[in-house]
Amino acid sequence: MCSVLPPILLWIAENSTAIQLLTGPARTVDNIPIGSTSQTASVPQLTNSPTLIVMVGLPARGKTYISKKLTRYLNWIGFPTKVFNLGQYRRDAVQTYKNFEFFRQDNKEAMQIRKACASNALKDICIYFSKENGQVAVFDATNTTRERRVSIVSFAKEKGYKVFFVESICDDPDIIAQNITEVKVSSPDYVNCDKEEALADFLKRIECYKQTYVPLDDEKDRNLSYIKIFDVGSRYLVNRVQDHIQSRIVYYLMNIHVTPRSIYLTRHGESELNLLGRIGGDSGLSPRGHKYAASLGSFLKGQNIKDLKVWTSHMKRTIQTAEHLGVPYEQWKALNEIDAGVCEELTYEEIQEKHPEEFALRDQDKYRYRYPKGESYEDLVHRLEPVIMELERQENVLVVCHQAVMRCLLAYLLDKTSDELPYLKCPLHTVLRLTPVAYGCKMENIFLNVEAVNTHRERPVNVDVTRDPAEALKTIPDHF
Repeated sequence: MCSVLPPILLWIAENSTAIQLLTGPARTVDNIPIGSTSQTASVPQLTNSPTLIVMVGLPARGKTYISKKLTRYLNWIGFPTKVFNLGQYRRDAVQTYKNFEFFRQDNKEAMQIRKACASNALKDICIYFSKENGQVAVFDATNTTRERRVSIVSFAKEKGYKVFFVESICDDPDIIAQNITEVKVSSPDYVNCDKEEALADFLKRIECYKQTYVPLDDEKDRNLSYIKIFDVGSRYLVNRVQDHIQSRIVYYLMNIHVTPRSIYLTRHGESELNLLGRIGGDSGLSPRGHKYAASLGSFLKGQNIKDLKVWTSHMKRTIQTAEHLGVPYEQWKALNEIDAGVCEELTYEEIQEKHPEEFALRDQDKYRYRYPKGESYEDLVHRLEPVIMELERQENVLVVCHQAVMRCLLAYLLDKTSDELPYLKCPLHTVLRLTPVAYGCKMENIFLNVEAVNTHRERPVNVDVTRDPAEALKTIPDHF
């Protein structure tokens, strides 16, 4: 089918220590035994101890989809999170995939490699928590045997990590077939392979896992913390949520869905204050802003979007934009523009003149900087979390919002860092159509041919408080 498996025994010899991490209690990571059932080396479960999220389930049950989506959400709300995908460790170790027989339970050499890969992933999780200031790690693997899960719990207890299992259970053949077709047959395992052959091989791989799959048991595993997700969200079972992070995880996972849809983001039409280069405020639309709103209405009618919901802020410029659409809309106070506090309705030139130190401090850390008596982007992210939850629950939605708000929503949807977020380009009179795909979002920029003033200020090079005023204002956009 595909290329030949390289010498297995050589790889096992080179990785014998890693294999012992899951099979023998004598091996250690950072001098702490892995896989030991002894309680003597346990670290207290501190409230700020890292969280290890452990995925459970057969292949093609959406575990990687959940892992990536959950990681994107946790990073967005400020919990540094990273996915450790066991399939990638296995591909790095074996390099070329032959066929499903690698996953047979009686393939002893392959089983040793798989155990070593799992141990290597756990070692990397230790490094992520101890040296990279990570707070949450997602162990994306099948973890279908009780033996594997017991070993992971023992490892986590020794290191002082909290463990939360996320099991995806799906018996719907249509959902499984769709996942295999959309994601699995195009994975690196099946490069240059016939799709029908790849599909047949992957189905045999699933059968290999079914032979030893033991789901989390409501009675035997009653002391574990977990959520079971049935048929991608038709039903949930939650057990022993330990803390704030786990409750946030549960809340998020109970709101996501995989229904095909599109999310449309646009700023309001150009406002009177936009023309003057003044930030914030609550002005109405300029003549060009009204023209854009009418064009937006025509654009949406031409799209024939099923059951489109429209959301606006409580501010005049988004409401006036939505009025032109001729459809019902819902106002969210959470979608109001960032509060610039004492700088509301000032131009950048006026802020530099009246508050030069504040202007420089904002440039130094635009994400965390809070305007005096106002907000920061970090504040705005937390304000927008309910919007994100509802956005995940809905199907087709148009959000008419503001520049800073749109940046925050876009950063979530496109998995941008907090450093990138405040500088994302969100021009006026442009619609962004975001369509969820396998593990992310596809974005299209649609300019509706109505000119507007530029409000984007690039990141300045010199952010020192003592900088010359002319240099401080070097990147400000033109305005009247």
